Amino acid sequence: MSDAQEMLVTAYDEALLGLAEGGIPIGAALFDSHGTLLGRGHNRRVQNDDPSVHAETDAFRNAGRRRDYRDTIMVTTLSPCWYCSGLVRQFGIGAVIVGESTTFTGGHEWLAAQGVSITVLDDRECIEMMTKFIADRPDLWNEDIGVVE
Repeated sequence: MSDAQEMLVTAYDEALLGLAEGGIPIGAALFDSHGTLLGRGHNRRVQNDDPSVHAETDAFRNAGRRRDYRDTIMVTTLSPCWYCSGLVRQFGIGAVIVGESTTFTGGHEWLAAQGVSITVLDDRECIEMMTKFIADRPDLWNEDIGVVE
């Protein structure tokens, strides 16, 4: 198992927590360049009645304040939306590991063009979890990605 895959386990576990709480199953974790976990979190949009609590923002907030983020790695089960891509860019997070971008392609290609190291794992478990969630709860999914039907 690669380091990236090992770090993804933390984000995936967070996604499962979010799903168990009745929320959107997207998880994230922020690590330093040595693989030390700084913070972890999951999408809490439903649980907190707060549209700004995406998985990446939750993990970022839980990591606490740092002077510099260039040596950090954001690991997320799903390609980061534009909001979360903006967070990565704003704070200069140096690398992003994406569990999957099959069910949703956010801003990871834009981040790569900005010099952020991007690794897309195409993880089968992440794809299956989101595919099932989207089929079961299209209302919550569309709300989360900003689609009004």
